[in-house]
Amino acid sequence: MQQHEIYTKLSDVFEDVFDEEITLTPELSADDVDGWDSVTHIRLILAVEEAFGVKFAAAEVGEPDNVGELVALIERKL
Repeated sequence: MQQHEIYTKLSDVFEDVFDEEITLTPELSADDVDGWDSVTHIRLILAVEEAFGVKFAAAEVGEPDNVGELVALIERKL
């Protein structure tokens, strides 16, 4: 899966989790999105696992600091 395909699919996941359209950039972080707290982060990670058919280790769940790092993590899992 190409990186642009990951961003497209991830955009849909973000829209489902946050119930709004969010323009994803590699630098986008929880500080930039209203409602992206620790509970929502877990919901986001679970939705990403389901959408991409991947499974993250517990240590990886808190690893990404921004969308770019999340995309890199997804790429490693695919």
